[in-house]
Amino acid sequence: MIRDSGLGYAIVRPTVIFGREDILINNIAYILRRVPIFGIPGSGSYRLRPVSVEDVADICVGSGRAESDEVIDAVGPETFTFEGLVRLIAQTIGRRTLFVRVPPVAALNAAAIIGRVVGDVMVTRDELDGLMAELVTTEGPATGIRHLTEWLAQNAAVVGKRYASEVSRHYRAPRR
Repeated sequence: MIRDSGLGYAIVRPTVIFGREDILINNIAYILRRVPIFGIPGSGSYRLRPVSVEDVADICVGSGRAESDEVIDAVGPETFTFEGLVRLIAQTIGRRTLFVRVPPVAALNAAAIIGRVVGDVMVTRDELDGLMAELVTTEGPATGIRHLTEWLAQNAAVVGKRYASEVSRHYRAPRR
């Protein structure tokens, strides 16, 4: 609809975003800090290309200044398998974890149990299906310049210390 509207546009499609207050990377670290076993849904070989929140902001500002209409996949310079990403996070935060491959439905059930404990929806079937279908990667060139590996190393002491709630982020009461 936007493309057909006749208005100028820039559509920025970020993949998994990392940085201050991110959800996925932080909450994987949160679980790794508290649970000695981590279930990898399916094969764990599906890929993702995390992009920093700062890169997404830079891409948005740059595309807003552009004269042409464009669609930009906001992706970082590193590609990981999901299992590789989880192992990297565990290693970076200094956690020894047993990794087991589980059917996606088992991962969703475990996430639902943890979700009840933390008062959040950890992951939906659609989100997991999208991750496993590699909807958070692209074959194109990197549009972001910041590396998740560097960010994790710099933030290892704090990432995953607190749970980042998706629900409360979107539905918290307004501040007075």
